[in-house]
Amino acid sequence: MSTRVLTGITTTGTPHLGNYVGAIRPAIAASREAGVESFFFLADYHALIKCDDPARIERSRLEIAAAWLAAGLDPQRVTFYRQSDIPEIPELTWLLTCVTAKGQMNRAHAYKAAADANVAAGEDLDAGITMGLYSYPILMAADILMFNAHRVPVGRDQIQHIEMARDVAQRFNHLFGAGRELFVLPQAEVEEDVATLPGLDGRKMSKSYDNTIPLFDGGAKALREAVARIVTDSRLPGEPKEPEDTALVTIFDAFADAAERAAFRDALRAGLAWGDAKQRLVEQIERSVAPMRERYETLIAHPERIEETLQAGAAKARAIARPLLDELRHAVGLRRMQPIATVAPDAKAAAKATAAALAQFKQYREADGRFHFKLVGADGEVLIQSVGLAEGREAGRWVQQLRSGEAGALDTAPIERGERYDRAAALAAIEAIAAELARQQAAKG
Repeated sequence: MSTRVLTGITTTGTPHLGNYVGAIRPAIAASREAGVESFFFLADYHALIKCDDPARIERSRLEIAAAWLAAGLDPQRVTFYRQSDIPEIPELTWLLTCVTAKGQMNRAHAYKAAADANVAAGEDLDAGITMGLYSYPILMAADILMFNAHRVPVGRDQIQHIEMARDVAQRFNHLFGAGRELFVLPQAEVEEDVATLPGLDGRKMSKSYDNTIPLFDGGAKALREAVARIVTDSRLPGEPKEPEDTALVTIFDAFADAAERAAFRDALRAGLAWGDAKQRLVEQIERSVAPMRERYETLIAHPERIEETLQAGAAKARAIARPLLDELRHAVGLRRMQPIATVAPDAKAAAKATAAALAQFKQYREADGRFHFKLVGADGEVLIQSVGLAEGREAGRWVQQLRSGEAGALDTAPIERGERYDRAAALAAIEAIAAELARQQAAKG
């Protein structure tokens, strides 16, 4: 069973060298792992929260899509799409909005930071805060839950959003699942070892610091000019230089193997001039970047090829999203018109009381991709807990056998039988369920 991993790509700005080393390169490498089903999307709805310049949004989507494809993202192996090409996502966002507590949104980091800044400035609490910013975590939850992703690689600042997605998914499952787990509960995959490149001034490479080295923009000339501006110390040619903890060497390391790193350090300690060192750095980067830049420039010159790739990716994504959304619409009552069976008030109340008194089977899928089922008593106690199963159909088959009271099913079922397992209590609950099913069938017959 494959594990679904979902990665959102912000569509503001132009990719730089730090983006490539810290995000693009490792994400593409991870997408090639066996047993991984990867989803990559351009988060252009999210971009509208931060940017109101249509030309910038349009240009950034093109440049970022071209950058990821040029860097080796394989659209045949992964599902690569634009968020805005999947109409099921905003519809799911509304379904989730209807079960999300406002108090939970009040505690979202981005909203709290903006509100606190307003208070500190003596402004109204919500001055300048849009509903896009306020509801951002719900849209992010829809991005993740739409494809029932098991793992979502994020930085520590995004962990809260994954926890919110889990909370909303659990609430939706409880309200509308009728014993089924409609949503997988996603796990945050915190990227502790993300490579962080220093910028021209030694601080973290970031557009906000205006210290970036372009990945493709401006070509080889822009790369050389940026590297030439990397801050170094005042040691002259011929003087030994300490390579450790210098921005220039750290950037070199990101594009070199162990032998090349050692040779570069030896040369600096032997007196290599900083100007020559920068030239070596340019040549080292160019060995990796130049072939990608050529592919990037071809893609930028032919945006229709990128469009075709994204439309194909959207078709793959919607083939998954549409059936799930249809199931969710049915679950919440947005169904085709049909006769509604009427039940006498007393009988309806009795049926509700009977259902409340019965234990319930629940099926769900864990983050490792394994399927489980459990029997939960009316008091919330877990009477039966299955082991992990390879297929959902297998879990469903066992639930059907147990619900029907099939002879011997309890003793052959793939369940945990530890100290807390009470066979008598589990059997009594199953017999009650089977009896109620038999009563309902008899009433219909």
